[in-house]
Amino acid sequence: MDIGYYLGIFQKAADRLDKRQIIQRQTEVATGIYLDSVFLKVYKLSWANKTPDPLTASSRIFFSVWINDRAIKENKICYNIHAFKLRHLNGYSIASREFAADFRREFTRFENHWPNVSTEFGPLTLMEGWVKFNETAAQDDIMRLVKKFLKIAYLIDELLEKNRR
Repeated sequence: MDIGYYLGIFQKAADRLDKRQIIQRQTEVATGIYLDSVFLKVYKLSWANKTPDPLTASSRIFFSVWINDRAIKENKICYNIHAFKLRHLNGYSIASREFAADFRREFTRFENHWPNVSTEFGPLTLMEGWVKFNETAAQDDIMRLVKKFLKIAYLIDELLEKNRR
């Protein structure tokens, strides 16, 4: 995989996102490389324990769009929402399995808008799916996935609020 090439696609998609919407929704966007995958992540600082780098906090929630060698071979761009070690998220009393079940119950209203999505995972992966990789439309596809996520990000806020100590 040509990491630089795909990182360029993902960074250009990030650069084209509506900055006002990102700020209004108090979200952050990052692109990078993790475990031989190129990613774009969307997260809120409030969804992670305070650390110098919220992308690596031991307890955190984020939306990710990524591509790696396997996805390229399968002609896919993948996406998911991860929720890591929520029982350790400062200021909350969360059971990860209950949080995942609550999220998935709420997400069913939106599920049909997400291509090839599944919620049949353990509590760390709230949902996961993929879109067909089309090189000429990849930036637009990544942006569409981020916009879809921004429309449902409030579900995470509401569930966290419900579990605030």
